[in-house]
Amino acid sequence: MRAWLVAIVAPVLLAGCSAVPQSFHPAQSIPPDEFSHRAFDEMLQAHVNDGVVDYPGVASDARFPAYLDQLDRVDPTTLPTRRHRLVFWINAYNVFAIKGILDGYSPLTLIGQWRYFIGKQYRVGGESINLYDLERKVLIPDFRDPRIHFAIVCASQSCPKLRSQAFAADRLEAQLEAGARAFVNDPVKNRFDRETHTAYLSKIFEWFEPDFRTHAESLLNYVRRYVDDPDLAADLATQPYRIVFLDYDWHVNGAPHAGAP
Repeated sequence: MRAWLVAIVAPVLLAGCSAVPQSFHPAQSIPPDEFSHRAFDEMLQAHVNDGVVDYPGVASDARFPAYLDQLDRVDPTTLPTRRHRLVFWINAYNVFAIKGILDGYSPLTLIGQWRYFIGKQYRVGGESINLYDLERKVLIPDFRDPRIHFAIVCASQSCPKLRSQAFAADRLEAQLEAGARAFVNDPVKNRFDRETHTAYLSKIFEWFEPDFRTHAESLLNYVRRYVDDPDLAADLATQPYRIVFLDYDWHVNGAPHAGAP
């Protein structure tokens, strides 16, 4: 969820209201050892290719509602480790972002962004949460890992590419590292002009700059950790680069389903 929405929801935040569940009460609950991301993983393998989502294919895949049902039937606080809980919330964000598109919501317009990120509610453990609260009040403050910003995908062209596999506890570190590296080196999302010493960076780095600066002395220091070109990485470390943040493309990241906005 993006920073401009803070202004829209500020009165609510200042009033101390929160839509984040403090506890979960799933109906027909399943124990944590029976919960699995397998259905989501198989669905992503079947319908996501290089970050492009086949939304009509997802809509007709029985694994999609089955996974959503699982999310509503498990209490995430009972998952065995912090790593399992982070995987749970990343996958939940990504599948909910897909569901929002399939339900006819779209972040393409200003009011559409409000409806998509804040107005639309999703079910977890018998409770409701929106994408804004899931990102800004669960993922960011509870897990404090800036690589999360390259893992969650809000169904838009300028987002990180949606992986063709679900996140998993036994490969989470590798997945987060690969996601950060892929995003930083994607020339559509970030590019660097060494002649003019200008870094053209994704808006994500502007919206969440404090998260990245916390883990590095500067935003560019964080970015250069993941730059594949060693000469460019050295240049970023030794030369003063000007930062220009690129416009964000909110168009959907795949073939929309029939009747989509």
